[in-house]
Amino acid sequence: MTVSTACLPVITPVAASARLRTTGLLMAVASALAFSSSGPFIKPLLESGWSLGAALLVRMGVAGLILSPAVFLAIRRNPRFLRRHWRLILGFGLMPVLGCQLFFFSAMQRMPVAVALLIQYLAPVMLVGFVWLRTRKAPSGLVLWGSAVAVTGLVLVVDISGASFDLLGTLFALAAAVCVCAYFVISERAGDDLPPLALAASGLLVGAAIMAVLCLTGAMPFEAPQVTVELAGVAVPWFVPLLWVAGIATTLGYALGVMAVPRIGSRVASFVGLSEVLFALGFAWVFLAEVPAPIQFAGGALILAGVILVKVDDLRRALAAPAAPVAASVTMP
Repeated sequence: MTVSTACLPVITPVAASARLRTTGLLMAVASALAFSSSGPFIKPLLESGWSLGAALLVRMGVAGLILSPAVFLAIRRNPRFLRRHWRLILGFGLMPVLGCQLFFFSAMQRMPVAVALLIQYLAPVMLVGFVWLRTRKAPSGLVLWGSAVAVTGLVLVVDISGASFDLLGTLFALAAAVCVCAYFVISERAGDDLPPLALAASGLLVGAAIMAVLCLTGAMPFEAPQVTVELAGVAVPWFVPLLWVAGIATTLGYALGVMAVPRIGSRVASFVGLSEVLFALGFAWVFLAEVPAPIQFAGGALILAGVILVKVDDLRRALAAPAAPVAASVTMP
């Protein structure tokens, strides 16, 4: 019998990793794009009489229900799913889902929106500092430069000129930034044992349940009048922007976000998340006729440059990892 050896190409860990990182990067950008539409769509509702509690309850509840099949599949696969991961699920529901929104809007009521946004979007820099303190290892020069450039661009994008200082509002905004950090840190724990979509769905349902309790007890006002709002110069009923925010922006934002973070890491994902403020400017421009100033476009370019610097450092570390064999030989009869 003649035995020949054929060399079959296989996908190496390096190639697979590069593909996963590319997919994760696209998911992170799409997540930021989805999240960014929430503000411009929900703002007219709040201005027309909807209470924050009512808007957030519908937003989290509908998104959680849409993603709920992922929870049932996870429980079917592992009946101990909730018992094993209840701490992460509760933490995700309390901080990235409920806490981030409550703290941000509380800050927004006491200080200019731009200042609240600026503080909340310091989360990527806070993550860099946290890792620095935890590991006692200084980040690379590219990461430090990327952080500085991105924050400079953020300052230009969100106009804080003439803003006054408010201590409580600043504390609320910082708490929102911490919740954003928790979003990336907890999402990084997702994997085969903790499916990302199940984490997002269960966290949204936990957040909605807590908000429902707050509304029922009167801790959060619940007002949901049937109003007509204006979007892009067109009058639409209240459920149009609400369904978009809940069914599209929140659902896709959390779903794609929690799937992206394990692929590209919390640090890169947090910097890519800065693009949310740029997309929000675009949505506000189209639907609310809020035209960005030229300096905001310059700030957007700096944010993009900062993200690229951090991503280049990530690619450099990935290429420095030991390479695996390119092909495998098998014996064929």
